[in-house]
Amino acid sequence: MTEPVVDLSAVTFGYTATPVVEDISLTIESGEYVAVVGPNGSGKSTLLQLVLGLRRPDSGTARLFGERADQFDDGERLGYVAQHASAAKEMPITVREVVKMGRFPHVGFGRLSEADWRLVGDALRTVGMESFADRRITQLSGGQRQRAFIARALASEADLLVLDEPTVGVDAESVDAFYDLLATLNAEGITVLLIEHDLGAVVEHADRVVCLNRTVYFDGPTDEFVDSDALARAFGTEARVLTGVQE
Repeated sequence: MTEPVVDLSAVTFGYTATPVVEDISLTIESGEYVAVVGPNGSGKSTLLQLVLGLRRPDSGTARLFGERADQFDDGERLGYVAQHASAAKEMPITVREVVKMGRFPHVGFGRLSEADWRLVGDALRTVGMESFADRRITQLSGGQRQRAFIARALASEADLLVLDEPTVGVDAESVDAFYDLLATLNAEGITVLLIEHDLGAVVEHADRVVCLNRTVYFDGPTDEFVDSDALARAFGTEARVLTGVQE
């Protein structure tokens, strides 16, 4: 049988004696589209760091593509778009140069082959940024910058795309286009793991929801999440799921 893409078993981690996440078990299979939601300070970003192997659990095990996450070094299988990727507007490089970075796990910092450049071009076309290839990142909108960073992940031929609140600071029209792109990539077989503060977007787009506040309050299909009381329990109050308003 194929190993899960992500496999956390009874994972607990804390920066002090108090756990930030506690007894988390989570398995993500290839091709899934999973969103993690929870209030501020619930441990969502820490959970991603454990998944990516940037943190080692205090107890339990975290595995990525069947390997211990903190020892995983097959970087080309993983694409990561950070929460503040759109803040990269100060980088004095072009969109093409950003996407080119996606080939570095394969070729290092050496010369790209014709096949590498073809993959860069394919990635730019996939995210609709081919006409912006020679434009500096500083000249793009937040939504366009996020597309450029997704193209970088695609150029790496990633099997798993991990995104940490990627639509923060992105205008509404660009957000819709962004989620259309994610849906297309997922339909093509890329596994998506998304942290998102916009609950309405999660309900509309994700197939599976993990609701977290230190521990897992819900893990299952999106429609069952909407009908459950997990959100109210995790947030400690009612939240208007369908409008994305957290009260």
